[in-house]
This record gives sequence, C-alpha cells and structure tokens, in this order.
Amino acid sequence: MTDDCAALRGLLASGAPVTWVFTGDSITHGLIHTRGARNHVDHLHELIRGDAGRVQDAVINTAITGWRADLILGDFDRRVAHWRPDVVTLMIGTNDCTTEWLDPVIEVSAFAASIAEFVRRVRALGAVPVLQTPPTVDLLHAPDRARIGEFAQAIRDVAAREGVVLVDQYAAFADFSVGTGPGNEGVPWGLLDDAFHPSAAGHALLALGWAEVVGIGDAGSLVLAELAARVAVARHPQWPPV
Repeated sequence: MTDDCAALRGLLASGAPVTWVFTGDSITHGLIHTRGARNHVDHLHELIRGDAGRVQDAVINTAITGWRADLILGDFDRRVAHWRPDVVTLMIGTNDCTTEWLDPVIEVSAFAASIAEFVRRVRALGAVPVLQTPPTVDLLHAPDRARIGEFAQAIRDVAAREGVVLVDQYAAFADFSVGTGPGNEGVPWGLLDDAFHPSAAGHALLALGWAEVVGIGDAGSLVLAELAARVAVARHPQWPPV
C-alpha cells in the first residue's frame, strides 16, 4: 500500500469531515451527454453523503469542458487550492491528446510532466491526489484522438512512479467492449453518447470504478447496486431498441 492509499484509508477511518474536489474536462464536468441524468461526480456525491452517511463531507466539481492539464495548472488556485481539499481527483487527457485542434500539439512527455506537477501541487496542499485515466475513444469518428492510449499510459506511469492512487477508467471502458457482440470494433457503444463523451451508463461505470478503488460503499449500497444495474443493461441493451 502506498502512502497515499494509507492516507486515504486514514481519512475515511477518522470520521472527520472530508472535502473532495473533482476536476478535469467535459467528462468530469458531466453536462449534456448524460441527457439529464446524473454524472459520475453526482453519483459519488450521493454515495459519499448518502449511502456512506458522511453528511459533513463536501463534494465539489470544478471541471470545465474543453480543458487540459496545462490549463488546470494555470488556474490551480481556483480549480483546486481555493477549496482547501483533502482529496483531489483528476481525470484529463481527452483534449490534451488531439492532433488537430491544438497548435502546437502537446507531446506525451509534456503531458506527463503536467500530471506529475499536478500531483506535486496537490500534495503540497496536504491533500491526497487520485488520478483517473480518461475513457477510450471511438477513433473512427474522432481520429484526431488516436493518441489517447498513450496519454492514458502516461497517467499510469506517473501514478506508478509517484505512488498515486489510480483509477484506470481507460481499461474499464476497453474491457467493457469485449464480448458485447460482433461489429463493436473495440468501442464500448453502450457507454458512449458520442465519439468520446460517456453516456449516463458510462458515467455509472466511471462512478463504480472510482468507488471501488477509493473504498467508498459496501455490499449494501443502494447507489452501487443501481449503478451496476445500469452498466449491465448497457452491456446487453433491449433489442430491438425502443
């Protein structure tokens, strides 16, 4: 167990109020593509302050659509430090990896350096960082994001080197597409609303992955049961569609 894992477990065991900050891009911002349903941070809010009974905790979402790791570092005070967090979760990379919409293009090494700097700044606040890899992308319809796997790996590498708690959402979305029928071409159709934004079911899977790694919720959690049911339906949708 890393020091961060131990610190996280200690926070949860202490009973003291915890301030959780989630930041990132549109996937954490979580609007539009859920079609009015809750996004994964909303689900985790209910899990933490509802099912887990941590009513004194605060769950704050500062993500902004279109943002990248370098932009978050440039606005770190507002996005993170201002809230005096105990735990900070970052999911980023889907915009950073594009080869079409940025000039100059962000290199993987520069992205990795930004992630490492983010971790350093979070720890300097006395908070525990949690890194999430971004979900997979439908590259047929978003070919400019063909490097997304490299950027996900960069996050894994930083997490391993720095001993950071990691939620590998990229791997979870990749695993989902296995065995869901012919023609999927490695794309988790049931979890996406477009080429790279998770649907309501996608956000359910994001929340499940985070909760499992961080250690929030138990076998009796109604929130986790509901989220698992949504993912199961997405894996085997009704046919023909309504």
